[in-house]
Amino acid sequence: MKIAEVCVNVTANSIQQNFTYLVPDRLKFLSAGWRVAIPFGTQKVDGFVINVGEVDDATEFPFELKEISGVIDDEAWFTTEMISAARWMAEFYLCPLSQTMGLFMPGRRGKKISVRFEKIYKPARAFDEENFKKNSVQLRFLKLLRERGELRTFELTEQKIPSAKIKPLIEAGFVEVEERRILRDSYSQIKSVPRSFELTAEQLTAIETVEKFLSAKKFQGFLLHGVTGSGKTQVYIELTKITRRLGRRVIILVPEIALTGQIVSNFKAYFSDVAVIHSGLSLTERSDTFYKIRNGEVGIVIGARSALFTPIENVGLIVIDEEQDSSYKQDKNSPRYHARIVAEEFAKFHEAAIIFGSATPSLETFYRAQKGELILLKMPRRVLDNPLPEVECADMRGELKAGNKEVLSRALLELLKKTLAENRQAIILLNRRGWSTVVMCRDCGEVAKCPDCGLPMTYHADGKLRCHRCETESEPPEICPSCGSRRIKFLGTGTEKLERALKFYFPSAKILRMDRDSTREKFGQKKILDAFAKHEADILFGTQMVAKGHDISGVTAVGILSADAALNFSNFRAAENCFALITQAAGRAGRADLPGKVIVQAYNVSAPAIKFGCEQDYEKFFASELPQREEIFFPPFCRLIKIIVASPKEDKAKIFAKEIVQMFKAEVVKNSAGRQEIFGPIKAAIANLRGVFRFSILIKSTDLSAVRKFLLEHELHKRTDILIDIDPSTTD
Repeated sequence: MKIAEVCVNVTANSIQQNFTYLVPDRLKFLSAGWRVAIPFGTQKVDGFVINVGEVDDATEFPFELKEISGVIDDEAWFTTEMISAARWMAEFYLCPLSQTMGLFMPGRRGKKISVRFEKIYKPARAFDEENFKKNSVQLRFLKLLRERGELRTFELTEQKIPSAKIKPLIEAGFVEVEERRILRDSYSQIKSVPRSFELTAEQLTAIETVEKFLSAKKFQGFLLHGVTGSGKTQVYIELTKITRRLGRRVIILVPEIALTGQIVSNFKAYFSDVAVIHSGLSLTERSDTFYKIRNGEVGIVIGARSALFTPIENVGLIVIDEEQDSSYKQDKNSPRYHARIVAEEFAKFHEAAIIFGSATPSLETFYRAQKGELILLKMPRRVLDNPLPEVECADMRGELKAGNKEVLSRALLELLKKTLAENRQAIILLNRRGWSTVVMCRDCGEVAKCPDCGLPMTYHADGKLRCHRCETESEPPEICPSCGSRRIKFLGTGTEKLERALKFYFPSAKILRMDRDSTREKFGQKKILDAFAKHEADILFGTQMVAKGHDISGVTAVGILSADAALNFSNFRAAENCFALITQAAGRAGRADLPGKVIVQAYNVSAPAIKFGCEQDYEKFFASELPQREEIFFPPFCRLIKIIVASPKEDKAKIFAKEIVQMFKAEVVKNSAGRQEIFGPIKAAIANLRGVFRFSILIKSTDLSAVRKFLLEHELHKRTDILIDIDPSTTD
């Protein structure tokens, strides 16, 4: 009889093993990859078939086997590669297999993905026009059908031909009908044409270097380190051409949904088999895209980190553009994976080449390239030898001394006036949403905090306080809840307040704001960027989403406000993030024939991240930052593992966290061949989440396997009061 190993699709950390079920005769077609309905305890849930086998007698099992109840889809959903990838992720990130397999699903648990079909009408046999003279509608339909070869349902509506008139023609054998699946694609309207230009010597060298490994179908990692405007996207396109000629497929990852439109447009100029995947698409759109990928209609998948989890096979090239971006890290839900790490492992599965591209690589990636783990491809010049923009640093301390208390420095105001007078465009970056960043009591210093997660809330122009982590809203306090004072102060500047300032200084300018609040609707970012690219606005301002990847020829001026604000965060990557943001934002200026000018506003102008960011010199910044990382033993010299211990009782959480630290010191720190350090417990960044107290433990390790072994042996990964984050984006 047939049995199946099934991964039960439940979220409980405690269930991390698969279960065996009998396969009834009516489902004997089942194989690995099908989604099935199964009884589990007193519930009926769904599960994923991992393996199918035969046994002579089910009584050899120490328990009675239950039968699979039925199938959910019309075909197997998971490929062999998808199952292997999900297994690896579950083992590496110490989470249930059901969670990693869930990444490869576009829909909800246990639900069949709904699909839509339309009727296609085709001519079945010849007709005599004389026989239809009395029915002009039928004659018009038959003549139109003969002319076009087939007609779809929506075309009948356009031609005002009622379906009742067609039914007799079908019954008489003049017309045949078939059903065809409707495949939705929000990017179908994007059209583009190839641009004529000559590749630079650096582009050609990069392409030739990678091509050797593509032709050999051999895994290899590359770092494509090119300044902003050096033509990295064209390198991706040329390598995609080679990969497709070899009959293999390509995955292109971008960090932000807003960047997909531009890169899709670039790729569609050369390829017709492009598909897009990201969380901003509807469930049916994602399902339709999966269908096209599975059926071999797609050779190139472009999208955010979720684009890794499609049924794509025979991958020859994976590209991670802006590889340093924190958006590639999933840190809100389990599995807390990093797309950069997962993509490299997937490339090994497929024996593919993987390219990490950036003007400002993460220190970890650049360090790996220096050590020879990745092949370094340099592109230090812009295409056509266009110069990098001129960057000037405005010291805001000097502005205050001169009596300027406004958000815009005098230098930036002058640059904007000049730019607008020349009918050019400007981008302004202020990495803070809202109106005021902090609402604080002047008497006692109490800050308005989110009741759910405890983080400071931001005041918005609609009169609401909003938490930017969990989006909780509340009214601003009139009286301080701590001391009863009415002296409530609104501090700092957000994008909404900046918008008012720009409208005051430049009342005739057309201004667009791009932050999370202004882009909530579907494709909101793309609509704003498209309008700006058409010069329907003079100034685009917003949070960091305005700083990445956009190539808009009319932009000659960029302003970066509060550039050193990121340095105040308790994050070991603060300087790296600050440098990257300056360099990336500055890179939006002067990308065409006209030179660019950038004003960087900061208080701490001597900080290396500010200094080298203004010089746009990555290697100097790297040389400055790396020794500090080594001194404090942080990546790239170690791996980080963060453990959060949570409990409704504060003492209980703290005591258990201390026990974990003591056990780790006794069992791992003393005995590991590698260097191991453990810190904490301390209160987590979100110390109290909806009444649950949280304590954080940080492990620094050169031997990740020893840490994982410790966590597995103590079954900490199975506990509901423990959160494990490998390679966390923050340390507290």
